[in-house]
Amino acid sequence: MLCNFIFSPFDNVISKTEIIFAHQIIKTRMTGLKKGYFLGIIGSILYGTNPLFALPLYEMGMKAEQVLFYRYLLAIIMMAFVLRIKKESFKINRSEFQVLMIMGIIFSLSSLSLFKSYQYMAAGLATALQFVYPAMVVLIMSTLMKERISPKIIIIIFMTLFGVLMLYNSGSNKLSSTGVIFVLFSALLYAGYLVGINLSVLKDMSPYKLSFYTLAFGLAVYLVNIQASGAFMWPQPAAWIDLIALAVLPSNISLLFTAMALQLVGSTRTSILGVFEPLTAVVIGTFLFHEVMTIQILIGIATILIAVCALILTNAEKQVKPSTHLHKHSLFHLLLFKKKMKLKKP
Repeated sequence: MLCNFIFSPFDNVISKTEIIFAHQIIKTRMTGLKKGYFLGIIGSILYGTNPLFALPLYEMGMKAEQVLFYRYLLAIIMMAFVLRIKKESFKINRSEFQVLMIMGIIFSLSSLSLFKSYQYMAAGLATALQFVYPAMVVLIMSTLMKERISPKIIIIIFMTLFGVLMLYNSGSNKLSSTGVIFVLFSALLYAGYLVGINLSVLKDMSPYKLSFYTLAFGLAVYLVNIQASGAFMWPQPAAWIDLIALAVLPSNISLLFTAMALQLVGSTRTSILGVFEPLTAVVIGTFLFHEVMTIQILIGIATILIAVCALILTNAEKQVKPSTHLHKHSLFHLLLFKKKMKLKKP
């Protein structure tokens, strides 16, 4: 009876503590999710600016390998400078080295394949076709990793694919079999990169360090390619503006934001947010190159925005799991209370 009297007030305290603690966990987690979605969208938009800076370089006579070589070289120098300012260590262990090397090569080959496709088909069409990679991410996660993908996510993916198809004006562009092969290969590699980062030892690595080494190992691919082909070329003075823009926007900032989004919302949701890449291409074409905005394109944009809003609204189902934390928290207070009670005994 006495025991029940002593512990019953404590049970009420624990219950209130659990509620407060659960609220804090949910609030923190939801803040992280919102940040992850924001970073994923911005990273996707910036990556969609690739054609804006790459196509003028092609017109100056540069090849895809040359453009990417300077893009990665400049991006590495900038990211190294950022790491020094933030006073982050460059040190990595052996297992991280191996995975970073693989991920860097995969990411660089994905970029090379996409840039190659620009030489065979319209850049906007290539960017739109590359958006099959979210479906590839889902396929990899569900088959190889046995992850259960909710019906809502599958519907959202189909909505975004439909929206991207609506952005494409078949009357003004023609498909190239060679270009399509390059684009699909790029999409597969990028899907592998997103899944690989999310499921490896790199998941909790500093996004700045991850971006630096991804670019560093990726640069090796272009060094070997240029060395083998003897295609080294010193850029024209006017080309440096576009090269620096490529290094800053679709390389450093986009890669950094994508890495942060992967840590906060996972590979599947980050890949779906990539829908803003082709959307960016359409906006650039409309406002900078005065391309016609049709009803079909507006329907595509509306479908994409609805799909992304639906994705964000589904974030509460499996993202917040406070039970484990509550158990540890309650157990800690319970043991502390019992210890105090023992000390008070005569």
